[in-house]
Amino acid sequence: MAGPRSYREFWPYYVREHARARTRALHFAGTAGVIALAVAAAVVGSGWLLLALPVVGYGFAWVAHAFVERNKPATFTHPLWSLIGDFHMFALMLTGRMEREVDRHREGPRLAERQDR
Repeated sequence: MAGPRSYREFWPYYVREHARARTRALHFAGTAGVIALAVAAAVVGSGWLLLALPVVGYGFAWVAHAFVERNKPATFTHPLWSLIGDFHMFALMLTGRMEREVDRHREGPRLAERQDR
C-alpha cells in the first residue's frame, strides 16, 4: 500500500508518531528554539546563528524519537511534510488543541507499517 500522497493524508500519521506528551514537549522546545534563533539572527544581523537552526530543531526532535517515542522520525521519509507538521503541532500546542488531535488520530496505521508493505 502506498504512503500518504498529501500533507492532509500525512497529518494523522504524524500525530500518531508523536503520541507521547514528552515527545511533543521536546518538539515544542526545539521549534520554539528555532523561532527564537531566527528572530535573534534577524535582530543581530548574523547569518551564523542560522547554522544552529537544524541542530536545535532536529536535536530536540531526534532525542524525543530515540528515547521517548522510540520510533523513526518522519523527517527521514517525508522531510517537507515533517517540517510543516512540526510547526502545525507547535501552533496547536500553543492554542491548547493538540491533545484533541492526538485523541482523534490515536487509532490507525503508523508510517513504518505503511512503508513495510
